[in-house]
Amino acid sequence: KKAFIVIDHPPYSPDFAPCDFWLFPKLKLPMKGNRFDTIPAIQKTSTAILKAIPADEYKKYFEKFLERFQRSMDSEGDYFE
Repeated sequence: KKAFIVIDHPPYSPDFAPCDFWLFPKLKLPMKGNRFDTIPAIQKTSTAILKAIPADEYKKYFEKFLERFQRSMDSEGDYFE
């Protein structure tokens, strides 16, 4: 007979959702409808798109992330709006 060890699921906070909600659409939309024949072509196009995003947009996102992180720390992990 085999035994399973039950491991609790790590806590998830929507306040720390991954950056895909912000970054992936900015990458995906310009590439929509294109067909790429090679992986290097995909890499070249995606790199150009990411480099075209102004640095202040990245900065703004990370500042918002740090604000959410600080609010979570201040609330000791409790939910907040």
